[in-house]
Amino acid sequence: MFRNWSLTFQYTKQFTQLGCTVDLITGLHAEPLTESGLKNLICDIKPVTISIKNYVITEVTANMAGYKATNACLNRVRQFYSQRPFVVPAQRVEIWPFPTIATLTGILSSQNIPLSHVIDFCLMFPKEARATTCFENPCYQNMQVTTCGRNFPDMPMNTLDQQFFQLQLNSSNLDLLFEATDEYEDALTTPRNTATRRLNPHTDLTSFLITLQCERNSNGALTFDGLYTQNQNTSVELRGAPIYQGATDSYYNVDTSGKKPPPLILCTVHDTFWLFSPAAGANCIQDTNHSFYEVIGPLRV
Repeated sequence: MFRNWSLTFQYTKQFTQLGCTVDLITGLHAEPLTESGLKNLICDIKPVTISIKNYVITEVTANMAGYKATNACLNRVRQFYSQRPFVVPAQRVEIWPFPTIATLTGILSSQNIPLSHVIDFCLMFPKEARATTCFENPCYQNMQVTTCGRNFPDMPMNTLDQQFFQLQLNSSNLDLLFEATDEYEDALTTPRNTATRRLNPHTDLTSFLITLQCERNSNGALTFDGLYTQNQNTSVELRGAPIYQGATDSYYNVDTSGKKPPPLILCTVHDTFWLFSPAAGANCIQDTNHSFYEVIGPLRV
């Protein structure tokens, strides 16, 4: 009979960022606990760093919604722009790590950055400095970003409640035509701890990030009404506190060895555009001779 597992190892069913350190189980052995035969099952573990020396991409696929555009419609659009410059809406993402890390009582940090047509704030909570795609729910409450005299969102967030879940679906356009994946929904709704214990995940929960919409819904129109500070620095403040403070705080206590998380990351998503002009052979080239307003002016109703 086994009484318990070794507490020096915490098994998870989650993705681990390449280049980060993980625990590798190198063996299992039983240690006697009582004379009656009760034993502890112990995991022998070794820290290893996962890396890839080389790889080959063999296939790339993408699922795109066609919005029921017929071939006749596409041909008409192609013909319309075959003799005039056109605009391709785009987005630019900039990364701004906050200068301070979370503490036992939460996070209160600010930075001065320029905001140029910012349509979204994205918050990511790395547990490793090298993390780029694997982020977990910090299980925070009273979270809010303040800048330009406004709060985002209007009311403080609890990253596990239903209101926050719906906010994220709306901000990511996953509430109508497109559906969220199970992994994304689990990352938004699965608790990582209670007041008395940490909870081991039963599925991957590393698809978490917070998206805060900063512009009005343009209903597909080409508008530039995000946060704009005329290229001047402005303060962006973030505050929040753990739902359960102390030893069970799974964000502040990265592991059982006293490791703490690096600074939280703010990403600003900016509206921008590309200008192109038609070229010979059904090709196009970047247009440097016209302005944005010169191109869209004749198209306005």
